[in-house]
Formats: sequence, structure tokens, C-alpha cells
Amino acid sequence: MMANLFDPLTLRGVTLKNRIAVSPMCEYSSEDGFATDWHLVHLGSRAVGGAGLVITEAAAVSPAGRITAHDLGIYRDEHVLKLRSIVDFIHANGAVAGIQLAHAGRKASTARPWEGGALVARGQGGWTPVAPSPIPYSAGDPAPHELTAHEIADIVGDFVAAAQRALEAGFRVIELHAAHGYLLHEFLSPLVNERNDNYGGTFENRTRLVREVARAVRAVVPEDRPLFVRISATDWAEGGWDVNQSVRLAADLRELGVDLIDVSSGGAVAHQQIALSPGYQVPFAEIIRAEAKIATGAVGLITEPRQADDVIRGEAADLVLLARELLRDPYWPLRASLALDAENVAWPVQYARAKPHRARA
Repeated sequence: MMANLFDPLTLRGVTLKNRIAVSPMCEYSSEDGFATDWHLVHLGSRAVGGAGLVITEAAAVSPAGRITAHDLGIYRDEHVLKLRSIVDFIHANGAVAGIQLAHAGRKASTARPWEGGALVARGQGGWTPVAPSPIPYSAGDPAPHELTAHEIADIVGDFVAAAQRALEAGFRVIELHAAHGYLLHEFLSPLVNERNDNYGGTFENRTRLVREVARAVRAVVPEDRPLFVRISATDWAEGGWDVNQSVRLAADLRELGVDLIDVSSGGAVAHQQIALSPGYQVPFAEIIRAEAKIATGAVGLITEPRQADDVIRGEAADLVLLARELLRDPYWPLRASLALDAENVAWPVQYARAKPHRARA
């Protein structure tokens, strides 16, 4: 039978109670990478609100991999304790906890968005960003450091160590961030990657780092835990990464044990031209799902219950990830269950008296 938004989804040994996921959203509310009570309330309230999967914001795998000095991190063993308490709360409230592992690459060492978002210089608390090639994201900024082969190997190790800490914290889903112009995406895009070694030039070389990270992380993640990869399906810029390359990469990642491609787009270059409209990225998820034969997640201007349900019923994706809509309404999944007449959707017992009761026929 055709799946719907409130059907469970099983990936390996993990079952989500529905097809609604909290998309990773940076909160820029950490110090030295540590999660805080803000993260407990922010992520915990989305679990209480009925999402099947709650994914943290991008968690940096190294200090240099942070977008800002206030990013969540998982580069120290000491980060695990607070994350574990958040994971326990999410699981106690019926959702599955996931974490996104990330390295910001050339988009690192910036101020928080509400502080202007500009590059922060070393003398003002910043650090030197790294990238596949010495090309800054913003014109006029200093060039990032071009990674050596040895440094690339170290970054693979950072992702593995971060994944091991995530497992210690109890996360049941791990996602690798290879989208939005951050380091792994930078290697994919010919607009950013101008290397002439084994990590640049051909499709095989530009995708090498993503494949190496996926393979190495999959090797330490238990067989019963799913591994996701978020990609930007297109750079929205001429000569950049595109959906055809995304299909090829997704098929390669499937062979490496990746279970779901979380399909976003853009972020690699400042001159991108994105054609925004409701659900504008859903067709990319549908193409990758059909052609690469892998589960996908759809994200991007998905706001209405019927719209989200249509994505699942139409087999465009297996999972719908919501971001801003869940900032506006942490209880969107509960509201959607009423709008869609979904049966047997449990409300938190503490809130049960607020659940509208339909008149019996």
C-alpha cells in the first residue's frame, strides 16, 4: 500500500514513528562546542511536538570546522555528556535522535548571522578557514588554506572520531553534511575545487573525500544504525555540481552502506541563482530516489500538512524534513495529524487534554 506521512519508516534497525524529521538548523548558542539547556529545550520540544526524527544542528568535527565560534561541536570527549542527556530526553518522548556531523571548510570563522555573518579575523577570535583550493567564498576575503593530502586524511579521522562520540551519546541516526557549500560539498563542486591531484578534476576525484568519509564512518557505525548524507543536488550556477552528478554520487554512496540521501541544494557559491517556490527541492529528491535506487529526504519550503503528505504518497521521497516551519510551530506534527485525520497518533500524556476530540458518527 502507498505510504503516507504518518506511516512508520524503518531504516536498518531503527524505526521512525512517522515520516516527519526536524531538519538540522544552526542555533549558534554553544561555547567551545558544548550543548546547552537551549539545545535541550529546542530539540526536546520538537520531540514532544511529535516529529519522528530530531536531528541536531551541524555539529563540528573539529574546532576549525565550526561556522562560528558558537557552533555545536563533537570534537571533544567532554561534549558527550550533555548530548547524552538531550538524546535521552528525545528518546523518552517517542522520537529518534540524529546528529549531523559537519566541517564548515572555507565558510568557517564567521560571526553569527545576527552579528553580521562576516569573516572573523584571527586576531579577533577567528581562525584560518581551510578548503580544497585557495578560493574565498566572499570576494575580498583572505584566501582559505588549501588542504594537503595529509590534512585531508586527518579530517576523515575527525569525522570517524566524531561518529564514535555520537554513538557514545546514544544517537541512533548519523548524517554527514556534504551540502550548502561546506567542506565536503566544496570538494564536490568544480566551481570551488580546482585541485589537480587525486581530490580534484574528474568526478571520481572530486567525490573521493565524500566517499572516504562515508566509508570510514560506516565502518564504525553499527550495522543496525542508519547513515544519512545531506547533499546539495545542484549549485544553481553554470558549470557547477548538478543533479546528474548527484544521482551518480548517491548510487556510489548506496554501495558504501549509506541508507538515505537528504536532498537540499545550493550554498557553494555567492552568485547562485535559486528558483524558490513551495517544495522547490522535492523534484531533486524524487529524481535521486528513482534513479539511484536509494531512500531520500525532501526539504525546502514544505509548510503545509497536505503538501508534506503528498510528497510521501507520491513517492517523491521517504522522509520530509522541516526547518523554519518547525521553528514557527514545534507542534506542527500534532497539528498535521489532525489536518490529515491520521489515526492512532499519540499526544504527550501531559498535553492529552488539549487534543481536539472529533464527534462520533
